[in-house]
Amino acid sequence: MPSPATVTVTAVSQADATKSASAQVTITAVIGVAFYVSTTGSDSNPGTVISPWRTIQHASNSVQPGDTVYVRGGAYNESVNISVSGSAAAGPITFQSFPGEQAIIDGTGLVPSTSSTQGLINITNQSYISIQGFEIRNFQTSSASAVPAGIWVSGAGSNIQILNNLIHNIVTTSETNGNAFGIAVYGTAAPASLDGVTISGNQVYGLKTGQSESVNVDGNVSNFSITNNVIHDNDNIGIDIIGFEGVSPDPAYDYARNGTVTGNTIYNISAINNPGESNQYDANGIYVDGGSQVVIERNLIHDVDIGIEMASEHQGHVTSFVIARNNLVYAANTTGISIGGYDGTVGGTDHCTIVNNTLFQNDTKNTGSGEFQIQYYATNNVFKNNIVYASSQGLFINNWTSSEPDPADVDYNLYYSSLSSSTANFLWNATPYAGFPSYQSATGKDSHSQYMDPQFLSLITPALQIRPTSPAVNAGIDLGSTVVGTLDFAGNPRVLGSNIDIGAYEQ
Repeated sequence: MPSPATVTVTAVSQADATKSASAQVTITAVIGVAFYVSTTGSDSNPGTVISPWRTIQHASNSVQPGDTVYVRGGAYNESVNISVSGSAAAGPITFQSFPGEQAIIDGTGLVPSTSSTQGLINITNQSYISIQGFEIRNFQTSSASAVPAGIWVSGAGSNIQILNNLIHNIVTTSETNGNAFGIAVYGTAAPASLDGVTISGNQVYGLKTGQSESVNVDGNVSNFSITNNVIHDNDNIGIDIIGFEGVSPDPAYDYARNGTVTGNTIYNISAINNPGESNQYDANGIYVDGGSQVVIERNLIHDVDIGIEMASEHQGHVTSFVIARNNLVYAANTTGISIGGYDGTVGGTDHCTIVNNTLFQNDTKNTGSGEFQIQYYATNNVFKNNIVYASSQGLFINNWTSSEPDPADVDYNLYYSSLSSSTANFLWNATPYAGFPSYQSATGKDSHSQYMDPQFLSLITPALQIRPTSPAVNAGIDLGSTVVGTLDFAGNPRVLGSNIDIGAYEQ
């Protein structure tokens, strides 16, 4: 850290140039030290670019707030524990691949701990840490007692950044009880949380996670951001926001909250060949399981088991105050969007808002889930301004339980399929309705909604932008920018013209 410098600042009156005042100000520049790691280095070296260290772990043991560790290209066969924090004053401690080179943390041959989750990078009770640009790969177990992870963050702390990493082949081969993670963030303390965690620009793929997830935040985690990641070809949930699993020691803090899940691309996510999930179509693209006050927006989700789900797997608890808006969901194996608990023994969904999404030909396996599914204990929810284009089975809403008499306020939507309006299928409070008019008349729902072709640009790609002549144009209800957001799926203003459009795109 450089020595402080003292400068004199003089202020001159604009009204009278003869009047002035001076003061001395001490300024300290925040400049950390750059250290280097190389496969040809030695931990007895000073860590300079000419004489680098050999291991990332030695670098982690040696750095101070504001420092940056540049890791040269090549493979490092180690599990790294980061046990020092950066600071707001001096800056974060940054670990990153050397510019133009790819540093690889490779777990081949390493044996994960059987006493706790172990990552190839581990951050526990630290703050102001940034992990950037690594390839993290090949960490595997056959033991149900071991839980390997690409990156494992736990305890309490703040301002952790996980940026632009390539994470793959993190695997459990334990048949029914195994667990593994790509990126896992567990707030295991209370009342102090893991606050301000950013997960952005990563690619996470080729995982076999058993009963766990590709990317998750669980327990006492607040003000998180999961943005612009590409998550694909994994055998369980893409992104999971979790609460009420006993991760935090205080139940009052035991849920992830106040987060954003934005701009992610999620595809080829299925548990059909995952014995840890009983080989069922139950892997979500995005799942909020007991989280609260989360915004899910402008995500592209396709070829997954379930597009977006908001519920709680724990009796007496709910996922609450989540907004899912301006997302595209198509070709899911079962439903496009689901709310409510999967059976009467679990929790539910309360005050969640689903607006301006486009759902296109989901339930490709013809499971009877439909495009929008409502299950147990759903209360005070909203489903508006959505384009719902069903597959040939023509099942739009599947509210197959009558556990709650009015689970959602449903209106201002645009429905369409190859079936006519008079033969389209709706299920409300466990009662089936053949035909959109019959459903409207009997339930009082969707009184301002339409059954018309939304006029997508293409059904083949699909290209789900709407044409200027679409009945979706100016046909929605503007619920305010806090609810509908300021940008559509493409990043254009959410409201153009005289009113908001229906669906994820604004014309």
